[in-house]
Amino acid sequence: MARNRKTSIFDLRILLLAALMIVGLTAIAVRLWYVQINLAAYYRNRIQGNSEITVRIPAVRGEIRDRNGVALVTNRPSYEVDFYLPDLVSGYKRQYGRPPMIDFRAKDASGMLHERKEADIVQIVDKTIIPRLEELKVAEPYSSQRLRTHFRNNELVPFTYREDLDFTTFSKFAEKDLGLPGVQVNVKPVRKYVFNAMAAQVLGYVGAPKDVSKLPDLKDFNFYEADVQGRSNIEYYLDDILRGKPGRRILNKNAKNRIEGEKETIQPTPGANVCLTIDSRIQYIVETALRNVGRAACVVVDPNNGQILAMASVPSFDPNKFIPAISAKDWEAIKDADADPLTNRAISAYAPGSTYKIATALAGITRGLAKAQFTCTGGVYYGNTYMKCWIADKGGSHGTQTLTEAIKNSCNAYFYQFGNAAGIDALDSIGAALGLGQPSGIELTGEDQGVLPSPDWLKGSKGERWTQGQTANASIGQGYVLASPLQMAMVAATVANGGIAYKPSLIYQIQEANGHVITRVPEIRGDLTKLPGMTKEAVEIVRRGMWRVVNEAGGTGSRARVPGVFVAGKTGTAQFWRDGEKDNHTWFVAFAPYDHPKIALAVLVQGAKAGGQVPAPLAAKMIEQILALDKGFEPQVKPLDPAIGNFDFVQTINFKDNAVPNQVSPADEETADNAPEPERPAPRRHRVQAAEPDIRPDADEHKTIPKPQVTPQEKRRSFFDFFRRKPKEGQQQGQPAPQPEEQKKKKRFLFF
Repeated sequence: MARNRKTSIFDLRILLLAALMIVGLTAIAVRLWYVQINLAAYYRNRIQGNSEITVRIPAVRGEIRDRNGVALVTNRPSYEVDFYLPDLVSGYKRQYGRPPMIDFRAKDASGMLHERKEADIVQIVDKTIIPRLEELKVAEPYSSQRLRTHFRNNELVPFTYREDLDFTTFSKFAEKDLGLPGVQVNVKPVRKYVFNAMAAQVLGYVGAPKDVSKLPDLKDFNFYEADVQGRSNIEYYLDDILRGKPGRRILNKNAKNRIEGEKETIQPTPGANVCLTIDSRIQYIVETALRNVGRAACVVVDPNNGQILAMASVPSFDPNKFIPAISAKDWEAIKDADADPLTNRAISAYAPGSTYKIATALAGITRGLAKAQFTCTGGVYYGNTYMKCWIADKGGSHGTQTLTEAIKNSCNAYFYQFGNAAGIDALDSIGAALGLGQPSGIELTGEDQGVLPSPDWLKGSKGERWTQGQTANASIGQGYVLASPLQMAMVAATVANGGIAYKPSLIYQIQEANGHVITRVPEIRGDLTKLPGMTKEAVEIVRRGMWRVVNEAGGTGSRARVPGVFVAGKTGTAQFWRDGEKDNHTWFVAFAPYDHPKIALAVLVQGAKAGGQVPAPLAAKMIEQILALDKGFEPQVKPLDPAIGNFDFVQTINFKDNAVPNQVSPADEETADNAPEPERPAPRRHRVQAAEPDIRPDADEHKTIPKPQVTPQEKRRSFFDFFRRKPKEGQQQGQPAPQPEEQKKKKRFLFF
């Protein structure tokens, strides 16, 4: 009976244990079902997410066009070979094991230097990649230092091994299966400056980002292909508009770290196209005319809205030479050229000479001097200093004159007295209204705002007291006065339209990728007719004086005459010395036609005799051809090679097809204004610091390291391996030792 009770208790325990086991197995089964069946999609997505590679696709940069839609800057395909460095290191590890390492020193976040190690990417490339490329005869030397720096700082950015491949070489890469991890042949758009050197100082150039680590979306991609960025001028100023938005490629990677295919591609959004106010035909006319001299600049503006129709500077350069990268040797040659082709002389400041008398005339009008007369006897004394008129060097004088006569004759003595009668405050006030001595707001880099001197400015910068002699000097655009051709072109435009001072602009329209068009509205800086005494009739006095400069006998700008067109202008000659040699800065500002002006311009020539002899005939050539465009003239615009600068001193320019009046005599030619003594040369101006482009470093002369032999994997050992002979020294495991022919068939076992 007791036995039966013990048996039943035992059976109960077994049943309970069985029940617990069943419950446990059921729970495990339910959990397995839940994880493997119910959560299958979740884990499948996680596995795919871990195996996805994201590649950044740069946007196609927008075009830059002229006001008529003619492309000035576009894009062309560049075929290149890229190394994806993390893949190269991973591939080396899979094939050969631990990669070679190299020591280097680097700064931490606090700026302290520390010893660090990294994979020797140069050895990896030389051992695994270059030998294969040499087999295909497509290898080229490269800069090992550039590769190391790139790997250390921009690991996620592909390293460009070769770029701008010709089609034959590209075909070799494309047709052959390289079988190399991390090596890809890509086609990407790069900039093309359609007309080569034409408008180079306006358009600028592009380059890769200087510091990729600071780009905001760097960590959003496994492989990062950066957009090029504008480095100077329009390319820089409108970089955000031209750049567009990047796309994305999502690639699937299997467990063996190999690409299986493309999951998705999100196409980039192209950058907006920008239409400049420049007319490519006018730009071509201006640039070809300026090539008659060695160093010069010209700005042509529409006086009715302030839009820049042309801006040119010689010497020049070809921005295509910077694409995709310029060699260090070529960059040094351009950067250090004596004539400085990188500087845009159109927005650089120089002593404006007698062209500044236009501003002085306007200043005097605001002080009630519109009808004032002053006498020129050859010069004027201020203190102990006798300040001469240019005509005194020819033994003459201008006598008593009105304002229009003084403008026509460019009489220094008249404007010495006129400027002092108006006062330096009036000169500064009108100068500020015209935009002198301040940035113009033009959409370019490197603009020099010039100098509009005043008593406070002189005291603060030089520690000197202002005098009447300094007012006299400023009145004729000498002394401390500095202005750019752009600023003087805007002064001429203000007089041409009757007194409205516009802000200059180079942007006409922005055409976004979605078809939306944004047109820039002209901006007015100020209306001179609202100033005291400044009426339309008063402005006409200055306009009439400029008309007499060109169209009356004895005018200093007679060589600017154009058949069938009334041109109004003003000459200027500021004496300048360069390394002890005369290097005058000569000017001519003008507008035409006189009654209904369509263009205003300023021409500066460095290293010429006088404004009436060199810039004036250059301006006449330009005006004649520009106005002829409305009558069907087509200049056949074509690419221009860089203008080569020189320091030749130009005495005069005559164009065979330009009418030079017979009544011009040497006495009519204005010479340098208030010439300084040779022993007190004007200081040389420093050149503008140009933005550094992408410089292609010279290749190293290091030799390719032979491809290493693959070490066979050790075979799995078995019982019979105990009886095999060990390989002799120098013999690899698994390879037979050299044996005589008769012994090759013998067994290798000890007992068999």
